[in-house]
Amino acid sequence: MYKESGFTWKLGMFVTIGVILFVGTIYFVGKQKNLFGSTFTLQSQFKTVTGLKVGNNVRFSGINVGTVSEIELLTDSAVVVKFVIKEDVRHFIKTDAKASIGSDGLMGDKVLTISPGTASKNFVKDNARIQSINAIEIEDIMKGVKTTVDNAAVITDQLAEFSYKINNGKGTLSKLLTDEQMGNKLNSTMSNLEKGTEGFNENMEAAKHNFLLKGYFNKKEKAAAKKQEEIQKEKDKAAAKKLEEKEKDEKEKEKEKEKEIQKEKDLKSKTDNP
Repeated sequence: MYKESGFTWKLGMFVTIGVILFVGTIYFVGKQKNLFGSTFTLQSQFKTVTGLKVGNNVRFSGINVGTVSEIELLTDSAVVVKFVIKEDVRHFIKTDAKASIGSDGLMGDKVLTISPGTASKNFVKDNARIQSINAIEIEDIMKGVKTTVDNAAVITDQLAEFSYKINNGKGTLSKLLTDEQMGNKLNSTMSNLEKGTEGFNENMEAAKHNFLLKGYFNKKEKAAAKKQEEIQKEKDKAAAKKLEEKEKDEKEKEKEKEKEIQKEKDLKSKTDNP
């Protein structure tokens, strides 16, 4: 008798716990999938959904506010995604809001994210279609990364080869940097060039004092001085014109100011003597 009572009690506890777990699971799933409470539906069109599935979360400002309810393929480059959202979020989502597809972490499930839009716009209506932002594919990102890495590898190889040639005395630049004889020749060439320049300056100075060429150089100097004088005159003329325009503007401003003062006096006179 006692054994039967103990078995019945255990069975009752097992059934009760099972019912509680079942009800709790239904409530939790229903809450996650928005089966309870007031909701509304929105939709958006994408070129590709990149792994998004029915039941994935919809996020707004980082908060789960709904779930994806339907995914419909229109053409090979057009997919319509419908999603159910809690009613109390509607007044935050404006008509120019945008939907995008992202990942819940690096390797997580896909999520549909909604940006709010402009505050001055009206909030969305039920079954409205909002704009979409097509996500950048991971493959495209990886292709770009691979290209960058390949380019970096090529540059590194070229720098290594360049350093090797310099260190081992190969190439013209290496000879310039490491060959002492080449360095001496280069120094000698630069020294001769400086001497040649000094000699040229001395010859030019002597030519200026030569009675045969003195007239030529005097003409050149006079022409240069005249040109400089003309340039200075143009500068002075432009400065004078600018000063004249400035004085004219100041006079105009003074006249306008006097008119305003006179108007105020006339208005005050009329007010004092109605």
